Parts: sequence; C-alpha cells; structure tokens
Amino acid sequence: MIMNEIRYPTIKIEGKDTPWDPAHTRRVQEHPCFSENASHHFGRMHLAVAPKCNIQCNYCIRKFDCVNECRPGVTSQVLTPQEALARVDEVLEKLHYIKVTAVAGPGEPLFNEETFETFRLIKEKHPHMMLCISSNGLLLPDKIDLLEKLGVGNVTVTLNAVDPKIGAKIYEYVTYKGKKYTGLEAGEIMLDHQLRGIEEAVKRKMVVKVNTVFIPTINDHHVIEVAKAIKKIGVYIQNLMPLIPQYRFVHISSPTPVEMMNVQDDLSEVMRQMTHCRHCRSDAIGILGHDVQECFDKMEKEKEFSGLRGKPKLL
Repeated sequence: MIMNEIRYPTIKIEGKDTPWDPAHTRRVQEHPCFSENASHHFGRMHLAVAPKCNIQCNYCIRKFDCVNECRPGVTSQVLTPQEALARVDEVLEKLHYIKVTAVAGPGEPLFNEETFETFRLIKEKHPHMMLCISSNGLLLPDKIDLLEKLGVGNVTVTLNAVDPKIGAKIYEYVTYKGKKYTGLEAGEIMLDHQLRGIEEAVKRKMVVKVNTVFIPTINDHHVIEVAKAIKKIGVYIQNLMPLIPQYRFVHISSPTPVEMMNVQDDLSEVMRQMTHCRHCRSDAIGILGHDVQECFDKMEKEKEFSGLRGKPKLL
C-alpha cells in the first residue's frame, strides 16, 4: 500500500473527528490490554513502585508480599525507581515480546512520586518502550501535563459510577490536598476529577481505557450509563470487571459468568469492550494469563542470598 493511501482510525476529541497517527495506533496494536489480538503476541510488565493510596474503595484490600493471589493491589515486593529500572533491564534482556511498562499500584500511582521518577528513568534508557498507567483518576487533572511530558501514552481509569450518589456507596473516603471527603462529597469530587482527567488525556491523544467494577446491588443497573458517558468523551475501550468480594463488600456475591457476559453484550452495543482481562497483579510480567514474575522474584532472591554468602565474616 502506498503510504499516502493509509487511512488511520479517527477519534472524537471535543466533538471533532481527529485521525490517529502511527504512534497512537501502535498504543493499541501492541498493547495487550487494549487489543485482544495483541494479547496473544505481546506482553507487559507492571512495576510495583506506588504503595500509597489517596482513596479507600469498599472492595479493595492492598497486600504486599503475597504470591498466591492474582488480582489488582497485590505484589510480592515494592520496588524503588532504581530497582524498577533494573527489573526492566533484566526482563527486556530475556523477554523480547514485552512492549509495555506500566505502573498499576499496589496503591494509586499518581499519589506516589516514585511513579514519575520510574517513568523518567525508563524513558531515558528505553525510549521505545510504551508507558502505561492505571489510576483511580482523582489526581489525573493535576498530573496530566507531567504524564504527557514523560511520554505516557496509555491511561486506564477505574470509573465505577457517573452518579455521585452511587459513588458514595463505593468509596469509604477520598483524600485530596490533605482533606478527607466521605459520602456524597467523596462521590462528587471523584466523578468531577475522573471525567475532567479523562477528557484531558483524550485531548492529548492518549489512549484511554476505563475499568468498571461490576458490583451487584450497587452499580449493576448503572454500568450502561457509565458506558454512555465515557463513549461521549472519547474513551477507547471499557473493561467490565467482576467484583471480588472483600473488605466492606465481602457480603456481596460476585456476578456469575453468565451475568457478566450478558451485561458485556449490552455494553458492547454502546462501546468497545475488553473481554480478555485477567485481573492482573501490581507486579505482573508476561503475556496476559501467563505471567512469569515469580521467576524474576526468585532470581532476585538467589542473587541476594549469593551476595550475602560471599561476604567476608566480620571478626
């Protein structure tokens, strides 16, 4: 095909059809979370450098040093930015199919300065690596310029409601600029910041995915409204995630696979759906569903043991 005959997809930005450029297209075609086809060929690695969180969701428990669970908020260890860069070097040397480096916790990436230092180090040493972030969206309007400067091209925001009254049932509290918000105030500030942040990300041609946790009795009849709202502001894909019953929502049963499939079918009438999610850990490495982070953790521990064993004894 002659180059000037290539037609790239378009996306609506502020009501106008805006064509994607090659870099924008690559952020979908080679990102396993944004393309099911890519998930069979390319991998991603999550760097667990962000332990602190600025909100408390009623379904969330963050754990460190947990090797037996596969879900968001779980990691075997928290890395420093320098350790994260060393991990990237090590992984890229062995796994050439890794195309994306992401920060997805175990807390809120935008609430941890280590996130930005990690991205800076990776951009400097591995400029062709795609950078990705997963956020609750509270600080997205405040940090969007910095993310753009660092070259972060893929953004995921967890948006569970576009009605503050429903959001008030989901968030135990929200902390912003040193002030704690609860109830309806928490729902209002979260929604306002999430929507503004997503709009700003889309304006900057970042590819945006929205994760929506499907919570029976809380937002089960509302997720279609979420889909309609994010479609209007240019979100590329929505990922409906089943509730994992824990913390304050431990008494709520997770939706059945049939319920999930039926709702996803309804949502697909509104916008593109991600149906290949695997509930990734905050330190996941590899192809979706075939993670190998335990191998690198084991090698790290072996190196530490070898180093200790080789040290001379103190007299």
